[in-house]
Amino acid sequence: MTASDHTKVLKQIRNKPAKANKFLKHNRPKERKMGVASRKCERCGRFGAHIGSYGLHLCRHCFREVAEEIGFNKYS
Repeated sequence: MTASDHTKVLKQIRNKPAKANKFLKHNRPKERKMGVASRKCERCGRFGAHIGSYGLHLCRHCFREVAEEIGFNKYS
């Protein structure tokens, strides 16, 4: 089940708290503590190609767009 399905179904059963709690217990996406899904870009939300050095937490696409504004220089 994807995150979008999770939120759609939850809207439908919001009026019934007991059913909503049981649904969330079994169907909520779990928090990731390690792996690719635990690190995502703070700017766009992508999971892959994450640059965490210097506390950036950006994907490579966003890093290329904002590198000069942050203070990185491109050599060659």
